[in-house]
Parts: sequence; structure tokens; C-alpha cells
Amino acid sequence: MKRAEREGDPWSGHISLPGGGYHPEDLDLLATAIRETHEELGIDLAGARVLGNLDPLHPHTSGPRGIEVTPFVFLVEESLVPVCGPEALAAFWFPLGRAASGAFDSTYTYPASELKFPSWNYEGHVIWGLTMRILGDVLAPSA
Repeated sequence: MKRAEREGDPWSGHISLPGGGYHPEDLDLLATAIRETHEELGIDLAGARVLGNLDPLHPHTSGPRGIEVTPFVFLVEESLVPVCGPEALAAFWFPLGRAASGAFDSTYTYPASELKFPSWNYEGHVIWGLTMRILGDVLAPSA
């Protein structure tokens, strides 16, 4: 999804996966993932098959807050149509198989710097950073 532009959000306008912070009413981080996906994209994963979670990651740009992200992977049998909530400007499905083939490989230069990061460029969307790392982990062969 393309994140909405919001004051003070370091990932404002970036391409991301749905997600967000744990709330005290969430039973666990899985419940957080299900709630956030519904809030941001209108997708109900409550009945979906959970394949598991990936290893926790830390965004390189999270600064001193030290944010930890635990991605979850779901399997659904039916076609899902995302409906953007207030935190998402747009949503799209990304072809992981084509990404794995190198079809979208590119380089992203961080604004106002010389820092360069590997990225995927797909239909005008630049996927880099934490989102690319998470999707890379999904694509990585299991040990």
C-alpha cells in the first residue's frame, strides 16, 4: 500500500505493508496484525490460515525509538479486494515471483542524501527498506 501523507510520520507516502503498533486490547502481535490489516486495507484476516511469523526486524530509519516489527504471513484461498482506510492512499498486489526473478530490481536514493538502497520499481511504486526486507524474507528459502 502507499501510505498517506501525515505530519511527523517518517514513512509518510512510502510503500509499505499493513501494520502498526500493538494496542493493550490486542491479545498478542498476531491480533495486532489482523486488526491493522483490517483498519488500513479493509481486509479481514481473522479466518485466514496463518503460516507463521518472520523474524523481528528493526527499521534502519526508526531512530532512537528502536521500533521492532514482527511480520506475519497469511494464506487465503479467495481473492481479496483492498479498500483503503485513512492511513492508505492506494493499495496494489505485488507479484513476488516476478520480483524474485529480478524483473523490478533498481536502486533508491534516500532524499537529501547520497545514501543508496536496493529497491524494486513496480508500476511507479518504489519498494525499498523495511518493506523490501520483509518481502525478501518471505522469498528466502527456508533453512
